Amino acid sequence: MVKAVVGANWGDEGKGKITDMLAQDADIIVRFQGGANAGHTIKNKYGKFALHTLPSGVFYDHTTSIIGNGVALNIPILFNEIKDITGKGVPMPKIMISDRAQIVMPYHILFDQLEEKRLGKAAFGSTKSGIAPFYSDKYAKIGFQVNELYDEESLKQKIKRVLETKNIILEHLYHEKPIDENELFNTLMEYRTMVDPYVADVASFLDKALKEGKTVLLEGQLGTLKDTDHGIYPMVTSSNTLAAYGAVGAGIPPYEIKQIITVCKAYSSAVGGGAFVSEILDKEEANRLRTIGGDGGEFGATTGRPRRVGWFDCVASRYGCRLQGTTDVAFTVIDVLKEYDELPVCVGYEIDGKVTTDFPVTHLLEKAKPVYETLPGWKTDITGIRKYEDLPENCRKYIEFVEEKIGYPITMISNGPSRDDIIYRESKLKK
Repeated sequence: MVKAVVGANWGDEGKGKITDMLAQDADIIVRFQGGANAGHTIKNKYGKFALHTLPSGVFYDHTTSIIGNGVALNIPILFNEIKDITGKGVPMPKIMISDRAQIVMPYHILFDQLEEKRLGKAAFGSTKSGIAPFYSDKYAKIGFQVNELYDEESLKQKIKRVLETKNIILEHLYHEKPIDENELFNTLMEYRTMVDPYVADVASFLDKALKEGKTVLLEGQLGTLKDTDHGIYPMVTSSNTLAAYGAVGAGIPPYEIKQIITVCKAYSSAVGGGAFVSEILDKEEANRLRTIGGDGGEFGATTGRPRRVGWFDCVASRYGCRLQGTTDVAFTVIDVLKEYDELPVCVGYEIDGKVTTDFPVTHLLEKAKPVYETLPGWKTDITGIRKYEDLPENCRKYIEFVEEKIGYPITMISNGPSRDDIIYRESKLKK
């Protein structure tokens, strides 16, 4: 059986914890897209970790962690992550890297940094991890797959061919020094040494595993609204963040995905630019939520940047769940809202004087104003509660109100940072 854990919104929804929790009953966990530009924060008996490339199930002895072909593979970051977790007492995980995964090249990161600097105020708010240049090269067919590291002569020829254009751009657009062919080749040989123990035909491995009845967990990065096709384009990531892409990015048939757990925060947050209708614009109020939000506050796991925060957005979340093909919603960080007397919830957008509950394209989204309904808070610490009926009445009403508005069943409620801080719930909505 294949399950997918994906985000409904802008990312930062708490997917890492949900994946870590579900990995307890999984055999294989697969990262299927994205790169080290976003992180998943995990808190467990070993400590607190911000994973950027490793799947969030690496803390279990019984699992195999896979980097799929759809991932933007930054090899030094992956290598350092492995050293970091094992250095903190985590047993060496079983890791496999698809031989068809493509490599984030050093110049991808350089070009990302230079282009953001060149754009100035018009910049995309990139994490400068090389993701956009990486995917540009992948689809321009000048990227480097892991398997190409093992054919040295062909690799040298390709480096020479690719650098002809890269160096022209570097010198004449960015006024930087050209890249040396031999230095780049030597760097890639170092990369080969790092990944060599883990490289495998992942698609064949997964095919066999599924035929043997193994449970596979697909872990997505970011959320629907950052999807390159269906998100708030152009302020999106450069890959597809939808569960549907999990089949492509892992190398499995699409019909194998039976359950799609879409993670929603009990409020909204986002890193980077782009339309954010329910954003709290009052700096003091935003900082209040940002400071108490999540485990250690609302700051990006990769950049450390303060996240933009806002009230729960039913319009964006319903759209996000629909595009993901949601079977179950995991509702996270609801414990953070304990301090509020009242909780606004965005239930519609006003655009040019008309109210809509449909999520619009970007140029209309940028004109949208939030339409709020306000619900009473519960002013009680709910951490440690394990049964839904033991939650305060107003907390249950908040969850049920959101569920009705988004139209997808909330079956998991996270009320704390640890994997054990979870409430399972039977929803009245049909999946």
